[in-house]
Amino acid sequence: MKFETGTAAGVSAPMQQDAPEVNPSAEASAAPEPVVVAAASPVVAAPELNKKELVELAVERSGVKKKDAKPVVEAVLALLGQAVAEGRELNLKPFGKLRINRSQERSNGKVFVCKLRQPAVAKSEAAENSEEAGNSSNDPLAEAASDG
Repeated sequence: MKFETGTAAGVSAPMQQDAPEVNPSAEASAAPEPVVVAAASPVVAAPELNKKELVELAVERSGVKKKDAKPVVEAVLALLGQAVAEGRELNLKPFGKLRINRSQERSNGKVFVCKLRQPAVAKSEAAENSEEAGNSSNDPLAEAASDG
């Protein structure tokens, strides 16, 4: 046991040497416990939109007959697919602006990594669009005629 001198009262106090000396290299070599990280699955808010449902929604919104809307929707989809295949950017309001970041040829087709930026919808535009969907308005176009 060693004694340390020079305390305030001049009394020597024993030093403890029972604790083992820690080797800093031994602590550094002890690796942290591994953590298994699972791949994150994509978050899908709603089921995917297919062509049949797109045609039905276009018929509901536009009021045209299904036999008239289907060829138009198919033609637009073909044009959009061709533009993306050519590497063109799409700027289609209100859909948004689509930019192709990179593409890669695969055995079953071409894979595109794209960035789609949709503009924030202003509250006034949202209210205006909801009124147009119902084709109704709070303000009458003309005053009611009086019989008197």
